[in-house]
Amino acid sequence: MDAVRVALLREVLAGTEWPAATRRFAGTLRSSVVPHGGGLLLVGTEEYEPWHLAAHLLDESTWAGLPELAPTLVRHRVAPGDPAQLAVGLGRIEAAGRGETLLVVVPRSPGEGLLERVHDARRAGATVLSLDNGDPEVRGLAHEALSVAGGDEVDLDTVQHLVSAAAGENSVPVPRGRRRFRDRLSRLADQLTAPPPPRW
Repeated sequence: MDAVRVALLREVLAGTEWPAATRRFAGTLRSSVVPHGGGLLLVGTEEYEPWHLAAHLLDESTWAGLPELAPTLVRHRVAPGDPAQLAVGLGRIEAAGRGETLLVVVPRSPGEGLLERVHDARRAGATVLSLDNGDPEVRGLAHEALSVAGGDEVDLDTVQHLVSAAAGENSVPVPRGRRRFRDRLSRLADQLTAPPPPRW
């Protein structure tokens, strides 16, 4: 979803909690991954893998100059021939620890196996965030949660678009050594004129 569509969506939702709630959640996400230099793990349920959110966060990380926002998509089933970026299984959650952030997207019941892994990751020091349907067990594991109930003005897909867009907004590039003003200006011009990267 491009910036114009996101702006229109926010306009439609003006007067509801969603523009502010998604920006607040995105701010928590960004502040969780940027100081640690990344470590964002993204996982869904066995029936629902958050492909679109992964792609949008990757886009936002590129456009905002925040590589820390690029997620590792953790999958329930990995086939032997899958490319490296799609071959990360649930064992990665078991290895998660301090300095890493686990974003769990749960449109329906997550199942006990996933909950146990998320609980273990939290105990090992990972920050757990959730976009969920209000499941009390998921919310109980999350340090920060944003829930979408059946009667809300939006669905979980819409919230994912708003969160990913907000995650890349208003960010100050992380300092990487002293640069001259002309170097910084040149880098900004390159970012503003670069074509969008291909989606995966």
